[in-house]
Amino acid sequence: MNAIGKNIKSLRQSRNWSQEQVATKLGITAPAFSKIESGFTDINFSRLEQISQLFGLSAVELITYHNQEEQKKFNSELLVLKDRLALREAEIIELQKKVISLLEKTDK
Repeated sequence: MNAIGKNIKSLRQSRNWSQEQVATKLGITAPAFSKIESGFTDINFSRLEQISQLFGLSAVELITYHNQEEQKKFNSELLVLKDRLALREAEIIELQKKVISLLEKTDK
């Protein structure tokens, strides 16, 4: 499944719509929609626009969409990584101070 198909599926499921319902709204068959959602069929720009309008999004929003649970997990992981990075930066600063101190001692 490609990213766009995954996003479409997630949006469809969040609205409790069946593939058949979405296919009908798009004027295509359920198997054709299934192929779009599963990534077996590439989406042209006009179809992408049609699908994004159906979900009330722009094409860019549809392409970059993350469902709420995935977004919460991503944000949580991002906070952990930021904390780790801050700790590492503090360690680097302390090591730099020690190096400077040692260099000053050797110059005397």
